[in-house]
Amino acid sequence: MTYNQGVGLPLPIYEEQVKSILSPTSGFIAQAGFTHSLNPARNCTYGCTYCYVPTMRVHGGLRQREWERWGQFTTFKSNAPALLAKALRPAQVIYCSPLVDPYQPAEAARRMMPELFAALIRKPPAVITIQTRSPLVIRDLELLKELAGKTRVRVSFSLTTDMDEVRRIYEPHCESLEERLQAVAALRNGGIKTFATLAPILPCNPERLARLALEATENDVLGDPFHERSNKPAGAVTRPQAEAISRKHGYEEWHEPGFQARIAGRMAAVVRESGRKFAIGPEAFSWLAQ
Repeated sequence: MTYNQGVGLPLPIYEEQVKSILSPTSGFIAQAGFTHSLNPARNCTYGCTYCYVPTMRVHGGLRQREWERWGQFTTFKSNAPALLAKALRPAQVIYCSPLVDPYQPAEAARRMMPELFAALIRKPPAVITIQTRSPLVIRDLELLKELAGKTRVRVSFSLTTDMDEVRRIYEPHCESLEERLQAVAALRNGGIKTFATLAPILPCNPERLARLALEATENDVLGDPFHERSNKPAGAVTRPQAEAISRKHGYEEWHEPGFQARIAGRMAAVVRESGRKFAIGPEAFSWLAQ
């Protein structure tokens, strides 16, 4: 199968059977309170320049051609729905997903998520959180609503910048902010508990982006800046491709921990003035596990 990204040649979509689909969490996600992660595929056809996943290499469950050709194809785990049906337990707190956007562009053709929702509806866990930046999630709104009637469902929707010229250079295959805000409104109107997640925080007007997040949702606001080695002694970091883009366009300071802290502080001031909370790191992501 192939998926036409809209530019260049169609991207291949592969299928492969795997031995397991729910992975016990560790590190950041475990600290936030999630017990398991659910990754329906390997490699993401959004191919965002900043994505930390390919920097994890084998530790992210990737093969060499996947981290070297990040975004150029994806491999869906064809037996994921059957495995999930067997692995689900009532006490699980599941994050879907830390390693691939479950609504990556290729999902429009493959339609893996409805099959996974069918298993979740039959055997609901304690919490299921969907992390995405894709308006495609609205396709499955009725399934989300059905699942929300059985368990705690959260959608964490990524809003990265209020400047479309910035979006185009860092995440050219992602939808515009306006399209994302429309999707968030549809989720909210459908009764789905939806969080605005400012992650990663790309060059932006911090106050304006924070206000848009407040207008879009009724919940606390999450943030996460670029992952830089100077601020993170171990684990995944921002891809060199994004750092090169930042140097070319004069955005180098957005990678500096001190500057990142000041930007986060400006966002926090706007959010807290509204009576809501703003945080980054495990504290913020713990709200998605509750």
